[in-house]
Amino acid sequence: MMTHCVFEYLYRDAGNFKARGELLLEGRLEDADLSLLHSRFENGEHFIAEQIGVPTLYEALWQQCESGPSEEMDHVWHEFSEVRAATAEDFTRLKLWGLAKDLRTNIVNVDAWKLQLSRNWEL
Repeated sequence: MMTHCVFEYLYRDAGNFKARGELLLEGRLEDADLSLLHSRFENGEHFIAEQIGVPTLYEALWQQCESGPSEEMDHVWHEFSEVRAATAEDFTRLKLWGLAKDLRTNIVNVDAWKLQLSRNWEL
């Protein structure tokens, strides 16, 4: 069986309410890859989900909080949490998102974070 990993991230609004996301990836990201990703993320952890092709978590948070977009609470950034080895449970509850190397490439290819790509840019 090929190795798999899980990319964990979140969206945290200004009130510190959070929605978490996980992507099941085929392949692994080594420590050197993680160091490279941290160097590419804004402040070592923030990214524009739309720019790297990662599902956004805004709607999940709004649904959890029974609210909608808020000029005071919402912003454009998602936050990297960790990459970990996939477990047997992950295979039963997560759909395969893609290749770890493709996500790495998407992040490394970002020259500058384009805030206007976020659906929250207009808020």
